[in-house]
Amino acid sequence: QVQLVESGGGLVQAGGSLRLSCAVSGRTFSIYAMGWFRQAPGKEREFVSGVTRSAGSPAYADSVKGRFTISRDNAKNTVYLQMNSLKPEDTAVYYCAARSRIGLSYIPTGYDYWGQGTQVTVSS
Repeated sequence: QVQLVESGGGLVQAGGSLRLSCAVSGRTFSIYAMGWFRQAPGKEREFVSGVTRSAGSPAYADSVKGRFTISRDNAKNTVYLQMNSLKPEDTAVYYCAARSRIGLSYIPTGYDYWGQGTQVTVSS
């Protein structure tokens, strides 16, 4: 099994920054890719960003390109999401997810393990 624990959410004003962290434990060797998703009230969970174990070119949703950066520290088994120039529409619960299958997926069903989520609220 794999366990994921997110941290770093909070309340920030528009234009501000936050860095989310996702600590990974357990059978980490089985993980091929990591992703960040978010879910706003009344909306479906959506892909934000993802990166493979080899740290090849990361993927981003169009809505966050140029503002968010995903990174991973394999020595610490931690994945980060640096979020800059935050907007009120970025408000959501952010989830970290891990995938044990080859390839990078852009849909929630493509991931096998999930964290509990962390709330990000951006005020205008």
